[in-house]
Amino acid sequence: MYHITIIAGARPNFMKIAPIIHEIENAMKEGNAIDYRLVHTGQHYDKNMSGDFFEQLQIPEPHANLECSGGSQAEQTANIMISFEKELLANPANLVLVVGDVTSTMACALVAQKLHTKVAHVEGGIRSNDWTMPEEINRLVTDSITNYFFTTSETANNYLKESGVKENQIFFVGNTMIDTLLKQMPNFKAPQVWEELALKEKEYIVMTLHRPANVDEENQLKDMINEIMEHSGNMPIVFPVHPRTAKILENLDIKHSRLHTVSPLSYLEFNYLVKHANAVITDSGGITEEASIMNVPCLTLRDNTERPETIILGTNELVGTNPKNIKPFLDKLFAGNWKQSQEIPLWDGKTAKRIIEAIIKFS
Repeated sequence: MYHITIIAGARPNFMKIAPIIHEIENAMKEGNAIDYRLVHTGQHYDKNMSGDFFEQLQIPEPHANLECSGGSQAEQTANIMISFEKELLANPANLVLVVGDVTSTMACALVAQKLHTKVAHVEGGIRSNDWTMPEEINRLVTDSITNYFFTTSETANNYLKESGVKENQIFFVGNTMIDTLLKQMPNFKAPQVWEELALKEKEYIVMTLHRPANVDEENQLKDMINEIMEHSGNMPIVFPVHPRTAKILENLDIKHSRLHTVSPLSYLEFNYLVKHANAVITDSGGITEEASIMNVPCLTLRDNTERPETIILGTNELVGTNPKNIKPFLDKLFAGNWKQSQEIPLWDGKTAKRIIEAIIKFS
């Protein structure tokens, strides 16, 4: 039996691993000698991750929760490594499969290699080339000790080849986040705020901001929001906001009649809002992918992106972090000149199937 330990550390990780679990279960039914153990490091505590969350994604609750939330970057990395080492010694695996670029990804890859267990990295090879982002350090370290890379784009493939990774270690499979998006689209549901604000199709904008560079610098946050409000016509702006960011907004006394801050939403509710929005303003990488597939204009308030395919083929534009850059992009949006999404290679809902087919071959 080939044992796979799957690591998830934060809510978006579960969106990425759900289709992989479904394909492992299909392969097991077909008589393949593989099984899996799902380990949640607990890196991000999220009260929305109840039983309903796992039910929506049609995956079982994790076999183990290491409960390693809180602390500095170094403390959290250390806590995850200590806890995961015990977990892996108690439940040995042939392969540890990590996804994305959170601290858990790097920490569990390190533990696995030191215990002589092979590592597969889903979303290997992604780069922003911005070393101020903790995620970029996580990607670089993880990819330097990975055995098998499951990639989302040719750009990622090229990064890996340039860094000396052999071709037979790279599997260009597509994007599992899109597998989940396409599968769950019929289940999207309107959040309470849809009725409360009497929102109408294509007549509002969704905004998300979470990166420290945007939300921790108080004047930066204030200038950005004021600029967005000034140049967004009569559109309501719906802003699902982290409690920490909500406190900063309160202290800054940012109040606009069209700016509606709401509590964080479930996956199905949030993507319902995105799908029906006129546009999304964000600093999240994952949302740029989903918006591109749903053909919703996306303005990214960052100076770089690790997902260039969303700009080349998708609906994403890199606005930057200077608030004064926002107006020309909103003008372009309201003039009706925004680009349409094109087909992104292998972002077709079949990525997880390709991953499991590859694992069965090398197992």
